[in-house]
Amino acid sequence: MAKSKPDDFHGIHAILYALFDENERLDRAAMRRQVEICLATGVHGMAALGLATEVAKLTEAERRTVMDWTAQDTAGKVPLAFTIFGASIAEQVAQVRHAESVGADWVILQPPPGGSYGAPEYIRFSGSVAEATDLPVAIQNAPAFFGRGLTSDEIRDLVTLHPNIRLIKGEGPVTDIAGLIERTEGRIPVFNGRGGLELIDNFRIGCRGMILAPDCVDLAVRAYEAFRAGDEAKAEAEYETMLPAAVFVMQGIENLICYGKRLFGARAGIPIHDRAPAMRPNATGLELVERFARRLGRI
Repeated sequence: MAKSKPDDFHGIHAILYALFDENERLDRAAMRRQVEICLATGVHGMAALGLATEVAKLTEAERRTVMDWTAQDTAGKVPLAFTIFGASIAEQVAQVRHAESVGADWVILQPPPGGSYGAPEYIRFSGSVAEATDLPVAIQNAPAFFGRGLTSDEIRDLVTLHPNIRLIKGEGPVTDIAGLIERTEGRIPVFNGRGGLELIDNFRIGCRGMILAPDCVDLAVRAYEAFRAGDEAKAEAEYETMLPAAVFVMQGIENLICYGKRLFGARAGIPIHDRAPAMRPNATGLELVERFARRLGRI
């Protein structure tokens, strides 16, 4: 497909889980199958190397491998994004260069993983990485997950200073996302995540789309398409079906990786193995995974 423009990005984008084999190595066949399943649901974009991909547990070489595999398997069918993880500007720019080389359509910058700094330092850091590429850049603003982030006014300043920052990846309640859209005057597309919580209300406030792990992505796609077609009743019905499972898995990132990944595996017929250190499932959690998988059906 021709390169998409940021203003064209919309809908439900799948952010891949890192799928490991019994020896804790990345599982090539399982990762390929995950992409195939996501594409079959009708997702409007593909992404990898975010929090759901356990990016901090991957080596730099493994991050490049995930980029290679995802680009090969997506094969240009939908816009492709990679989250950029790194402790320094140089490390992040090196990851951006690899994303460019495999044909990414955009990149999503995370704040550096270490330390706690004031907003001017994060603005300077992200701006320096953004200026190093011609790809459209998004900023991931997830203070609840990272323990640090930018206010809506600081994000407005950042995108004003660095026009190449063309999108925002939020991770927050719909009230916060609405404030962000208002403060940026709707000039920059905003995506949310949070496992699809408040899905329909995110669309109502003008959120361009959602970036979600694939455990319930099929229902989210159907909800979005129904909303887009003006059938809010159907959109709400799809959301109500996925909501209990979304609440169950979205009790924190480690919970998502433990149980959300297992819910996807149960629905997809893919065995799930952890890479240490990891939150390990208990009997109650596994029972809930099985119950939700039966209710939602195969993906």
